[in-house]
Amino acid sequence: MAASTELRFTLCICLVFILGFSSVSALIEGLYCGTQSCYDVLGVSRDASKAEVGRAYRQLARRYHPDRYQPGESDDTRETAQQKFLLVATAYETLKDEELRKDYDYMLDHPEEYYSHYYTYYRRRLAPKVDVRIVILVTICAVSLFQYYSWWSSYTEAINYLMTVPKYRIQATELAKQQGLLNRTREKGKNRRSKEEIREEEEQIIKDIIKNKIDIKGGYQKPNVSDILLCKIILFPYHLCTYVAWNFSWFYRFTIRREEYGDEERLYIIRKYMKMSQAQFDSLDNSLIETFLKQQLWIKENYETYKEEQEEEMKMKMATDSRWKRYRRWMRSEGPGRITFADD
Repeated sequence: MAASTELRFTLCICLVFILGFSSVSALIEGLYCGTQSCYDVLGVSRDASKAEVGRAYRQLARRYHPDRYQPGESDDTRETAQQKFLLVATAYETLKDEELRKDYDYMLDHPEEYYSHYYTYYRRRLAPKVDVRIVILVTICAVSLFQYYSWWSSYTEAINYLMTVPKYRIQATELAKQQGLLNRTREKGKNRRSKEEIREEEEQIIKDIIKNKIDIKGGYQKPNVSDILLCKIILFPYHLCTYVAWNFSWFYRFTIRREEYGDEERLYIIRKYMKMSQAQFDSLDNSLIETFLKQQLWIKENYETYKEEQEEEMKMKMATDSRWKRYRRWMRSEGPGRITFADD
């Protein structure tokens, strides 16, 4: 008896489920024109052309537009006229776009794909109006321009600073005199220039010599177009292939064939041990780099010994430094861990 009751209950559920799917409506509340057909709202057929849709929309818009509403001309109130105008505008926006109209016609022809229609509708509605690729490209270009301008500012700042350093200024002045750039005869008559103009010209000559003769490295080096973000992205496949080929060559030469390291390879290993970038390593003095090579720091054991010596030397300097002593006394007596009471 219980089994037959359970069987009848299951059959009722299946019947309701089947009848529910058989009565699915093609018009879904909240999608497009809701429970009304967009074609019926505009009063056109499904075969209507884009021009016919536009003409029907303009006629209805003139009738229901809130700015054109006149009390007493129709049975509609201002609120109902506004609602009808919004519905007409929605129907026009749906049918004027070919892709959107195609999705709407598919929904009318396949009402059983309920969740698929929701996904298609909101995917188009929430999709960005501007192509994401254009936004990314514009952003990269803007960052690259700012990057290039910032590097030029840093480079100009470094040149202006070197102009004030007597060592480099004197050397640049001597080179300018040797090249005959500062030993020109003074003009006479109408071509005669003021002292201020002559001084500005001499300053520019000295600055040009400093730019050409001094190789600035590190963060203040002369900017290169290939270093900006846009060029790096464009050249990324080339650099990736170069990196893979370099690693393969390194493995083949020094692991399989066991060749001896050259100076370039030794400096590369030392730089990796010191965890320095190429720009930071290039900014070091040549004498210091020569010291690294003499001490054979590309050998792991030698580098570890060198590192310990540098740490001990730093500790000795800090122990004898008067400023460090004052800091330690302050930490013991008045450091952040000391508890004090404020005066009332």
